[in-house]
Amino acid sequence: MKKEAVTIQMDAEKLRAVKRYMEKKDADLEKELCDSLQKLYEKYVPASVREYIDEGSEDSPAAATPAKKQKEKNKATAASNSNPATAMP
Repeated sequence: MKKEAVTIQMDAEKLRAVKRYMEKKDADLEKELCDSLQKLYEKYVPASVREYIDEGSEDSPAAATPAKKQKEKNKATAASNSNPATAMP
């Protein structure tokens, strides 16, 4: 899966302090941030969406055929259009 960078800003003095004290405990700032971001992903992204993303990352880009993508898109559209309030008898 393609990686993307995230940039945040923090008060310089606070950042130096967190780096200093993490070093003393042999903790890695980048690893801790990645772990925190993963927890946010798991907390806010619905399980069904995470499964869909995981399934897509298991396939190589060449294996993900347009027909498969179209079928999944149609399935999602059908699910959103199956609102009982708007369905015809």
